[in-house]
Amino acid sequence: MKLPIEAHGIAQQDESGLLSIRYTKFQTSTAAANEFSLDDKGGKSTKIITHLVEDKPIEDIPTAWLKLYLLSLRFFKPNELSFENIFSVLPNIAWTNKGPLRAEGLESIIADEDFKLYAIDKFPPMTDYVVPKGVRIADSSRVRLGAYLGEGTTIMHEGFVNYNAGTEGPNMIEGRISAGVFIGKDSDLGGGSSTMGTLSGGNKEVIKVGERCLLGANSGIGISLGNDCIVEAGLYLTAGTKVTVLENNKVLKALELSGKNGILYFRDSLSGKVCARPNKGNFRLNEVLHDNN
Repeated sequence: MKLPIEAHGIAQQDESGLLSIRYTKFQTSTAAANEFSLDDKGGKSTKIITHLVEDKPIEDIPTAWLKLYLLSLRFFKPNELSFENIFSVLPNIAWTNKGPLRAEGLESIIADEDFKLYAIDKFPPMTDYVVPKGVRIADSSRVRLGAYLGEGTTIMHEGFVNYNAGTEGPNMIEGRISAGVFIGKDSDLGGGSSTMGTLSGGNKEVIKVGERCLLGANSGIGISLGNDCIVEAGLYLTAGTKVTVLENNKVLKALELSGKNGILYFRDSLSGKVCARPNKGNFRLNEVLHDNN
């Protein structure tokens, strides 16, 4: 789907404004500008129409929600839409068994023994609003709306996928996919592994993981991986990590190897130095785990 887009849905609101939006219809728009309109009859739920004509920094809640939907519905991939300003636009919401509520003022209902508070966050769990075809998610609270999950993706209990991030599919995810990070097909993020995103730490580098890659358990990357790469369990590669390339015994910063194909990264168990050599292995996902999603 391409811009411009017209989206129809139902908005839930309180006296302070919009809480959530459930978009149900998407079509090509003829509008001339980004805008939204509420068929407001004074109730908690009301019809809403949002027009997204131009991709620019987010200025209102309906546009923020629409962009999150467009990724989780696989209409756009991570980094194809601007999410600038989303944190200043979206309020903190309490996601509960009684629906979304304003995070402030929960004291009046939290004593109710039937009340369940699942999260306080600007983003709801994706599966409360969008369930992509052909995925498995062991703990739905760990995938935010705005995640892109390609068909054949499995997210295990320790896996996490942020908004504007995701997987091409099929993939096995037992680690963390931070905002802005996209994982190529047939790659595996081992338990507790980490990918460095663009939201914290001042990191401006957009991290990508190529196809048929493996991040070992508790490993991490602050550089991109090309195709057919492996990072040893427990090894964290930041952009400034000094890496000895064994083929020529050169010492490089890991950033100089960012995006290159066919590399095995590991730590020499005797010297402790981080090394890189050609990856001669042939990593493959377990097809049985993904073919039946």
